[in-house]
Amino acid sequence: MTTKIDSKKTSNKTKVPPAKTIKTSGKERHIYEFGKKTDGNATMRALLGGKGANLAEMSRIKLPVPAGFTITTKVCNYFTESKGQMPSGFSTELKEAIKNVEKQQGKKFGDAANPLLFSVRSGARDSMPGMMDTILNLGLNDITVEGLAKKTNNERFAYDCYRRFIQMYGDVVMGVQPRHENEHEPFDEIFQKIKKTAKVKEDSELSPKQLKEVITAYKQLIKTRTKSTFPQDVNEQLQGAIAAVFRSWNNDRAIVYRQKYGIPHEWGTAVNVQAMVFGNMGEDCATGVAFTRDPANGEKIFYGEYLINAQGEDVVAGVRTPKPIAELKNEMPEAYQELNNIRATLEKHFKDMQDFEFTIESDTLYMLQTRNGKRTGLAAVRIAVEMVNERLIDQKMAVQRIPADSISSLLVPVFDAHSRKKAHAIGHGLPAGPGAASGQVVFSASVAEQLERKGIKVILCRVETSPEDLRGMLASEGILTSRGGVSSHAALVARQMGKVCICGAHDLIIDYEKRTLTSGNVVLHEGDNISIDGTTGEVFSGQLETAPSEVNQVLLGKLKPEKSYTYQLFDKVMQWADKYRKMGIRTNADTPDQSKTAIMLGAEGIGLCRTEHMFFEGDRINHMREMILASNEEERRLALKKLLPMQRKDFEGIFKAMEGRPVTIRLLDPPLHEFLPHDAAARNALAEHLGISSEVVAERIRALHEQNPMLGHRGCRLGISYPEITEMQARAIFEAAAQVTKGKNPVFVNVEVMIPLTAYAGEFNNQCALVHRIAAEVIDKAGIRIPYLVGTMIELPRAALRADEIAKSAEFFSFGTNDLTQTTLGMSRDDSGSFLPLYKDLDIIPQNPFATIDQIGVGQLVEMAVERGRKARKNIKLGICGEHGGDPESIKFFHRAGLDYVSCSPPRVPVARLAAAQAALEEKKTK
Repeated sequence: MTTKIDSKKTSNKTKVPPAKTIKTSGKERHIYEFGKKTDGNATMRALLGGKGANLAEMSRIKLPVPAGFTITTKVCNYFTESKGQMPSGFSTELKEAIKNVEKQQGKKFGDAANPLLFSVRSGARDSMPGMMDTILNLGLNDITVEGLAKKTNNERFAYDCYRRFIQMYGDVVMGVQPRHENEHEPFDEIFQKIKKTAKVKEDSELSPKQLKEVITAYKQLIKTRTKSTFPQDVNEQLQGAIAAVFRSWNNDRAIVYRQKYGIPHEWGTAVNVQAMVFGNMGEDCATGVAFTRDPANGEKIFYGEYLINAQGEDVVAGVRTPKPIAELKNEMPEAYQELNNIRATLEKHFKDMQDFEFTIESDTLYMLQTRNGKRTGLAAVRIAVEMVNERLIDQKMAVQRIPADSISSLLVPVFDAHSRKKAHAIGHGLPAGPGAASGQVVFSASVAEQLERKGIKVILCRVETSPEDLRGMLASEGILTSRGGVSSHAALVARQMGKVCICGAHDLIIDYEKRTLTSGNVVLHEGDNISIDGTTGEVFSGQLETAPSEVNQVLLGKLKPEKSYTYQLFDKVMQWADKYRKMGIRTNADTPDQSKTAIMLGAEGIGLCRTEHMFFEGDRINHMREMILASNEEERRLALKKLLPMQRKDFEGIFKAMEGRPVTIRLLDPPLHEFLPHDAAARNALAEHLGISSEVVAERIRALHEQNPMLGHRGCRLGISYPEITEMQARAIFEAAAQVTKGKNPVFVNVEVMIPLTAYAGEFNNQCALVHRIAAEVIDKAGIRIPYLVGTMIELPRAALRADEIAKSAEFFSFGTNDLTQTTLGMSRDDSGSFLPLYKDLDIIPQNPFATIDQIGVGQLVEMAVERGRKARKNIKLGICGEHGGDPESIKFFHRAGLDYVSCSPPRVPVARLAAAQAALEEKKTK
């Protein structure tokens, strides 16, 4: 059988009862209550969602929470799978839950004299701010609104609640929304027009009569747009709202958000139905959003904002710019003190920075929700370190709590001081997301996406953002709004994304129709450059130059460590990460400068040095082309002889920079045609340089052309076809090692020679023998010992499958997961962008396999190669040098697979250090 739904003061010394395991009968429950009767607790996030679990937990520790109930995530999944059906017994449970709330509140749902009103909110397991739907003041109709007016003796308040409810319900349940991104919100247009006619500035200045005009106009808008009337049956209202919240789990912005942050589709959302309390009854009422610490920089201060005589959506939506929470101390001192006590209670209990919503109704404080607050990378690091200092958490928890990717935000550039002095400041707003960003002005999400796909950096400029802007926010370097506060949608989402953000820049006038941003006499059009500083809140016209972050300035010796608290935080977290991780961290570097940067950031060696990049510098590309165009081996050897000293010098610089750390050098990998010119002018210039005809050059280029070069004549296949190439490179490596070892200031060298693209053991053995022969010649001539290993890249499925055969000769494997992904999936990394977004939208793939490794496909090949390689050679060294080496989720997989190290680009080294520590701690926790 299924049901169809159509559409008292608190201090930080509060004693907390032990959490209980909730026992249920054999019949599965669909609804869990909170309030005086509380069924759940904070451990039940999977079933009750984060909001529902925390509402139950706050009730359990005796905080002032209005009564309500949570409809479980399992009901959401049932609803989705059965196309709008509710499970058997749900209606009975719902009626019983409403009755229990009625008893606690002393009101009746739908009663004409003393109506109970509800808020209906989503609540996923992981917070998804603004991505799903909320409805407030549910239970009002043409009759109950009069009862509410009489009961409260406040007609203006009652009709203000009614107009809010119709607007929310019309939008969320009945679908009355802007028809395109440049159309303003239709309900708000009506509201602003009536305010203008009434000549009032604040919403609270509208009279009951004027609010009734708003309500009439709202109803007419709904009728015009939907051909339906606004429902007067309160039970129909509730059913419609529950269904709408469940449906919002699958709206576009929720799907995009889940894809961005790896939230599984099958989790579903809970629905929280809670008795309304009112911040808009008068001047002794307020509503707000607060954080137990500053979510932008992590400072331990009471941070947040509020509005007098308002409802919660007014604060979050950014329609009105709220007041800083510190001012509440003067306006409502008792409520402020109680809130401050609760702030301490929440941190002590949840042991993390909390983001909570509150309402003050007639000087009585109520808590509407709490959750672990979204924060910037800097704030995440600072909060974790300072909570360890305060003994709220230990080092292990601190390491696990900081999102590994967020550590990189401490390394991003800031605006250059000299450039800032010369810049023209055009406005100032609230700093909501720290950092420096420059780009072209855009006014819509779609334009931001279009330009980002072309590689153009943009700043999304909106009056205020809404969840519909999510795709544009993802595509932008920074976000700028002229309205809203530090808890507005823009600020919340930007902090989590790590985007630079300024909110509430009132000096700026943004006109969507004219596509302009105006500040005084300055007018910027779409496409003009703008710069924003999310740390100070300053807005500049034009593009500002950037300078290294404080952390990099300290590492480069330009700033003393004691002068930078940010560096001290970074250094502490890196020390902890190195203490707990088991995997080594190397870098992908091709030059001495890159190598030094990586060491500075904590790299312990080079996991991939690409020799082909060296051939593009200066005149050496001409010698490389001369070698490629040679008609016989003798000519090739003459050209290679010219390249030898250049390549040797490159290796000497890298060996010196690495100071004895291991250096893995990959022999020539790309197909030869990649080194040749493609346009006629460049071909003619090359022919003239070599003293041959342009026809010969063109013919050789045609001969080298391949239909599928990624799978063609490249890697070890080149070395087998032209062994003189491998000989030259091996000689350059070992002569450089000998020179550095014997030099005036000798440096120990630890070299690993890597044969690329092997599929057969015979291929590896062929090239390995050649490397050993050249090494023996150089070592014998130099009269020194040079420790070295010869190994291979595992980047083809056959190599992974036959890893035991290859490991008999190979002393190390380095997984080239970029090509291994391409060859396993039969998917080009360069061309897959045309269909991968669709695959993610359709849930065919959970994430981009070139960004995060496909664990159950490509990953299985890695696991097989590890197992088979170690079976043949117990002490074989195993690493990974693809782009996945800098991805936190992939790093955790490589740890579980048993790799010895990961290698990534220099800027990702700190991320990899932290992710490796988290992987080790997670493994320890599961054992």
